[in-house]
Parts: sequence; C-alpha cells; structure tokens
Amino acid sequence: MTDDLLTISTFARRVGLTPSALRFYDDCGLLRPAEVDEQNGYRYYSPEQEPRASLLRDLREIDLPLADVRVVLDEGPARGAAVVQAHLRTVEGKADTARRAATRILATLPAVPYECAVTLGGAELASAIRQVAAAAAPTDEIPALACVLVELGEDEVTLVASDRYRLSVRKLQPVGFRGSPRSLLVNAAELVELGRWVAGAETAAIETGPGGSTVVRIDTGGEATGSVADGSSRAVKVIEDDFPEYQVILDGLAAPVCRVVVDRLRLLDLLTDGIVALDIQPGQLTVSEVDSSADGPGTTSAPIEAVGVGQVRIGFTAAVLAAALSVSVGPDVLLEISAPETPVIVRSADQGTFTTLVMPARLDG
Repeated sequence: MTDDLLTISTFARRVGLTPSALRFYDDCGLLRPAEVDEQNGYRYYSPEQEPRASLLRDLREIDLPLADVRVVLDEGPARGAAVVQAHLRTVEGKADTARRAATRILATLPAVPYECAVTLGGAELASAIRQVAAAAAPTDEIPALACVLVELGEDEVTLVASDRYRLSVRKLQPVGFRGSPRSLLVNAAELVELGRWVAGAETAAIETGPGGSTVVRIDTGGEATGSVADGSSRAVKVIEDDFPEYQVILDGLAAPVCRVVVDRLRLLDLLTDGIVALDIQPGQLTVSEVDSSADGPGTTSAPIEAVGVGQVRIGFTAAVLAAALSVSVGPDVLLEISAPETPVIVRSADQGTFTTLVMPARLDG
C-alpha cells in the first residue's frame, strides 16, 4: 500500500460522506476503493478519488436515483448535465405541489393543542406501510409485535415491524414537521387499512395530541371525492406497549463477510417450502431443498449469477426469505451475511431507505 492512500474514515471526512455510505457505494460499484487490504478487508482511497466522491455526495443530496447517478459519473458531462437538469425540473415541480398541499392542510387543521404534526406524501406513506407491516406478527400473542412502530421526527419518519423472524425498517422524509418528536405503536392490520386510504392522497398529515390521541388528515390536491376527499380524517388507535430496541439489534450486527447481489425475482422463484440452503460461491448462487426426513440432500437449483465477495452456505425458512424479497423493490437484491447463524441484511440498491433483517435457519437439524 502506498503512503498517500487514505483510510475510509479519513477519506469520508474529506469528502463529506460517512464510512457506511462509502461501503454502500463500493457495494453498488459507484465508488470502489483504490485498494483493499487482503488481510483485514480495510478499504483505502486515493486523493485523486475526491472529485468523484464529492460529486457523488452532491448527487445524492439532491435525491438523484442511483441509476442516474451512474450516468452522471460515467457517461460524460453532456449526458450528465441533461440528467441533472431533468431531475431538477421534477424536484421543483414536486416541491411546488407539496408546498401548496401543505399550506392547504395547515389551513384546515383545527386550532387544538398538538404535540407533533408531520406531513408526508400519501403514496410514499402507503408504500412504506405495505413494506413494513408485512413483517409484523400475524397474531397479538405478543401485542407489540403485532404492531408497527412509527417514529415521527423532523428529519425523517421511521416505520419498524418485526415478528422475531424478520425485522423491516423504512425511512421517509417528511414534507413538513411541527412540535416535538414522538413514537407511536399502531396495530399492523389497522395501519394497512390506513395505507390503502392514504394511497390516493397527495399528502397525509399525522397529528398527535394530548393523551396519545392521533389523527391522520389527507389532502388530494382536489382530485378525489368521497372517502378520500380533501380534509378527510381518521382517528388512529395508539397501542400502549414497549417495542423491542430495534436500533440496538442493527448496531450490534457484525461486519458482513459475504456480500452478494442477485436477481431478486429469479431467487424468489427458486424458493420452495420448508428449509432451503443458499450456497454462495464466487460468481454464482444455488438453492437446495433441505429435507430432514431424507438421507441425502434435496433438489438443487441451477446456478444463478451472483456478483459480490465472499462465500457461504446458509439456511433459511423459504417462506420467511420469500416474504422479505417480495416487499423489496427493483430487479436486484443485496444480501449481507456475517455468519450462517446471525441475521442477514436484505436491501435494494434502488431503495436505500428500506432494510430487512432475516433470521437464518439451522441446516443441521
């Protein structure tokens, strides 16, 4: 290693990115390290990479999708400028629409005390509910696990659910925020119904009042009537219980030893019933049925292409992994594996705001 290379932490400070962001952009192929230590896996960056990293930071700050970021970085100034200008027009149009909708919502809110009021895009909230609520427990044997945790903050709104086999987290950027941050527990089934209701709205405002009273109000931009007309509202029942400390779980994950990107739908098609084993080797992944009643291994799939580092054999309950893949988005999925017995991170390069942890299954009976 040459003396002028920088550690990931030093490089991150110089370019205004976090080390975790640099690792993600490495995984996505947008910003590879200049060198990786074969002994310990440490990443090192060259000062010559700073302009690309700074441009990447700025592109993500304007919420440019990763596919368009790649175009700006790699397809020349003319093509890049056209992409950024088109994105700017889209962003400005959405901002104007959101500002008008937020103004209308604020004008209709009753003059009652509130503790927290946050405004979100209706379709975005509906999408987040659909993704996260699927990870909640199907029964209320443990009441908190049959709920979705909704964390309302000025910079982001976070939805979390877990049935102990999966943990799903989705983050949203609010259009507007007033008051102080709050956390709510809402029954997943009730939240799913709410998600269907807000899906056709331009914006949805979640307002919490004294004693935990919570109301959701929607604005359709004047394009809908009836149950989703402007100013419609619904009360939301808040459950008084303690949700597991999910952030402790996320922070306690060990660094992955295997990262692999595969075709999401192809992998989903290979998942059968019961327990399956994923055998990840350089350049490929195979799925095998695990039949505990048989003397030998079950049927093994034809290999599918896999891009990444590391190799491992790991088991899953097919239905649990399939559920995680089904609510993901985009053509590809990234699996991050620390060990065959620890939770696996399932995420998509097309939607960095949604993460699922999936518990593996034992393969030795």
